[in-house]
Amino acid sequence: MPKLKTKKCAVKRMKTSAKGKVLRSQGGKAHLNGYKTRSRKRNLRGTTVTDKTVQKTMQRMLQGN
Repeated sequence: MPKLKTKKCAVKRMKTSAKGKVLRSQGGKAHLNGYKTRSRKRNLRGTTVTDKTVQKTMQRMLQGN
């Protein structure tokens, strides 16, 4: 059986936590920021846990890593 290859697009956008959950950055902060409040933009910083419905798929994409 061949080695599993990591999806490079996934590695650049996601990482796994110590417990095995997939962390991703939040969207909605790249453009059209003029009308968004300061607090809204501040809350979009950092990472968040990926939704449980796609958790397994993302882990499979990262498993060759």
